[in-house]
Amino acid sequence: MLYENTITVLYVDLSSGTTCVEKRADLIDYFGGVGVATRLLEENMKPELEPLDEQQPAVFAIGALSSVYPAITKTAAMFISPLTGELGESYAGGRLTLALFMAGYDAVVLTGRYRHPCYLSITEQGVAYRDARPLWGMRSEEVWQVVHDTEPPASNRSIMRIGPAGENRVAYASVNVDNYRHFGRLGLGAVLGSKNVKAITVAGDRDIPIPAANLEEYFRVYRSIFEKVTGTDLMKKYRGLGTAAYVLPLDAMGAFPTKNLASGRFESAEAISAEAFAEKNLVRKMACAGCPVDCIHVGQFRREFKKEGYEYEAVHTNYDYELVFALGSYLGLKTTDEILMLTDAVEETGMDAMSSGVALGWATEAFQKGLLSTGETLVPLVFGGTENYVKAVWYIAGAANEFYRMLGRGCYHAAQVYGGQDFAMTMAKNEMSGYHTGYGILVGSVVGARHSHLCNGGYELDRDHQQLTSREMVEGLLKEEKERCMINSMIICLFSRRVYDRPTIIAAGRAVGFDLDDAFLTRIGQRIFQTKMRIRDKLGFDLKQVQLPRRFFETPGLHGVLKEKVAKEMIDLYAALVAAEMKGAGSAG
Repeated sequence: MLYENTITVLYVDLSSGTTCVEKRADLIDYFGGVGVATRLLEENMKPELEPLDEQQPAVFAIGALSSVYPAITKTAAMFISPLTGELGESYAGGRLTLALFMAGYDAVVLTGRYRHPCYLSITEQGVAYRDARPLWGMRSEEVWQVVHDTEPPASNRSIMRIGPAGENRVAYASVNVDNYRHFGRLGLGAVLGSKNVKAITVAGDRDIPIPAANLEEYFRVYRSIFEKVTGTDLMKKYRGLGTAAYVLPLDAMGAFPTKNLASGRFESAEAISAEAFAEKNLVRKMACAGCPVDCIHVGQFRREFKKEGYEYEAVHTNYDYELVFALGSYLGLKTTDEILMLTDAVEETGMDAMSSGVALGWATEAFQKGLLSTGETLVPLVFGGTENYVKAVWYIAGAANEFYRMLGRGCYHAAQVYGGQDFAMTMAKNEMSGYHTGYGILVGSVVGARHSHLCNGGYELDRDHQQLTSREMVEGLLKEEKERCMINSMIICLFSRRVYDRPTIIAAGRAVGFDLDDAFLTRIGQRIFQTKMRIRDKLGFDLKQVQLPRRFFETPGLHGVLKEKVAKEMIDLYAALVAAEMKGAGSAG
């Protein structure tokens, strides 16, 4: 896209085995990243078909400023979610963005289903199909190793793959990317599994096309951003303890979801804090390609693999706040080693960590209340029972019986079948995130385009703006979601959003040939947001139909006990504001 007035899209029809490349000038209006991916999803989706129908697309896109500035390192994926039945949106770092950039593609659209399991090799020359039947059933790490050793060496390469969960179409199956990065949440792994795609490797070696006339200004802006990223406190916490540093502050606030949200405080919070991980388990920090911030924290634990003879292996896996919440406090795990052990199982099976933990939290409470027995769960589920949780993760991934097939469709669906809807902690069918901070996170996750805490950062409104009225909160959520749509058209890592304020984004864009101004950025955010709302409408989503579990209104959080009536009024107000905006946009069009 740099210095071209077009977006380069690679279309891959898996059913026919054909590919084509189009230069799309019309997509410039969506700038890049999530904007282009959202528009391509809207063009290619089939609202009348099921999310895992082979005709449904999976879209990947890099941002307008990808790989040319620090911390602009992510790839957006857009699809129809098998978990919620509506818009699916996910982001991954690693080397994928750089590899796509160097291969010369701004976006990739996958449709159809290959005749047998395959993996795709994408290069500047096109797409090659490899037989993946020997890989079917393999764990994520095993697949990475085989593909890495099979493909010709390349300086800029990324490897995506699914685990057994994606093959068995678990509705929250993820896609593992390179080392410890993922397209998590909402089931992209199941979408690839439905297409018989076990892995995708991308490699490219072209140069970054910045003309000599722009180099002086480009390097000046680059150095300025680099200094803010590495030489100030704006991203210090991500380099230090990482996002797990949120554990103790949120626990102190009473906002740390514990044991299926029975409480907002965990008695073992200090034992699973970022400080505890750093002192006991931390062995390495890593960064995505093109980012100077080592925010990926890798921990090590020992695992016994032979009962006789004291045989152990050292296992490495990553950790962050979301993992410590979902696979730690939420399930009552009291040590860092236990959390890493369960995280490793989720990683190898290829499932989203938050959905896995929240689903198991519901299953544990349902088991305790007698709604489930070992006839369904196969092993007793109790809070703190690490070994059985590890087994349960593999049971979900392998669809071991009817119960685990249902649980693999999501916590909301399983509760409709077995009961316990009042404590199945989902927002519009997506499992909750790790913040019980107030109306901002609750309402924000419900109304957000993908029902994620990352849609609009509602937890920050709860934390930083306690005196907001309901209307001010709703308007703040709407404004922030549009701003994040704009940021994700670049795609700027949300960890660095304080670095990339609007003046910095404008300067960075102008230095590489984009004529940006404040009004343009506002229009981009608005256009992307409205496209997402059109997609949700076409897929039949209705905010008025969302039912929230009673537990959200029973367990105190940062600001006490929430009132269901207030939450519903805020959701209705948000729906009314969006409806008015969309009506105005239609009239203007």
